[in-house]
Amino acid sequence: MRAALRAWGAADRLGLGRPDFDEARLIADARRRTGLHHFGDDGFRVPMRKLLAAFEDEADLHLLGRSVLRAATVRALETRLRLEHLCDLRPEIAARPVERPVFITGMQRTGTTKLHRLLSCAPELRHLTSVEALHPAPTGRPVPDDPEDRARRRRFAKNAERGMRYLSPPLFAIHPIEADSPEEDVFLFDVTFVSPAVDASLSVPSYTRWIREIDQKPPYVYVRRLIQLLLWQRPGRYLGKTPHYQENLDVLLEVFPDAKIIHTHRDPRKVVPSFSSMMAHTGALLSRRHEPNEIGRRVMEQMASSGDRAIAARDGAPEGALLDVHYDALVAEPLGQLRRIYDFHELERSPEAVGRMERWISGNPQHKYGIHRYGLADFGLAAEEVDARFKRYRERFDVPRED
Repeated sequence: MRAALRAWGAADRLGLGRPDFDEARLIADARRRTGLHHFGDDGFRVPMRKLLAAFEDEADLHLLGRSVLRAATVRALETRLRLEHLCDLRPEIAARPVERPVFITGMQRTGTTKLHRLLSCAPELRHLTSVEALHPAPTGRPVPDDPEDRARRRRFAKNAERGMRYLSPPLFAIHPIEADSPEEDVFLFDVTFVSPAVDASLSVPSYTRWIREIDQKPPYVYVRRLIQLLLWQRPGRYLGKTPHYQENLDVLLEVFPDAKIIHTHRDPRKVVPSFSSMMAHTGALLSRRHEPNEIGRRVMEQMASSGDRAIAARDGAPEGALLDVHYDALVAEPLGQLRRIYDFHELERSPEAVGRMERWISGNPQHKYGIHRYGLADFGLAAEEVDARFKRYRERFDVPRED
């Protein structure tokens, strides 16, 4: 692997063997790999073109980054082809209700992952797995549960996990991506090409502006179709999670009107440098350009803007649709907070669920994969300016400062 990466780096410097982002070739590759042709409507083409232009013109990708993102683009196109094919064959997929889904959101690094993995212990909740995040649709026979297909998709996810462990152990310590663990819904948005993950991890200012100016409902409606596909494969009450839902709580509730949302909160002085550190490691896997001060400013503004949008949406949200959970309380008394959450969602606190949660807590101590060290100064930021930018957010949600 080391030898291959060195050779790849040399080829990159010479401009040899660069993976391309030509739209026609990407689509042809997806059709060839799936044997399918029909994409449904062409609404995805404008977002895809915007994304590909950002890759080429702004992201300054190195050879590994180009390869990873090209493969991800083809995989998204394959998923779109498979979804249309399956919906043609199985009309019950599009008719499947998404009843009372549970969504977790909040700024990054506020405990959303911990809470997501704890709630996934509830037998009645159906979360997105890492295997499904990479391949939401079956890749073989058009049946809900084919053991051969399940094994094939899991092998792909295990290889992705091994690659992440090798290429960036610090990133794995910050946010482990494990093949057999729950994963967040941002992967579903990648299939729409309105990708908050790209926006967060790379400096792509034109794409960043564009995805916040457009109507957010079409990508959310498409994500709902993907959730219907997931429920067809494994039924249950859907449990979704991504910090990016915080930016569009109004759209989330429009597309899922009976959803119950958990909104997490933590001191911005902690979350801004923590997420900046995570994005610095992620960006280094993809791009030549990962200047800490630029990352810190970009992350602070994106997070503050997300908080402002959440405040506006919360003012018009239906009563009883959202529950606030603070990070300090979740860390200090996880089972106590879970009792609040269970009551909010009208879930049964069965001995099975409690046992699973207790085992998860004991098996996943803080710093399991290493200590994540970070500070505001690492990204050219001062506590006073963070306090000023997040003053409205901190006051609206009564967020205390951490020592």
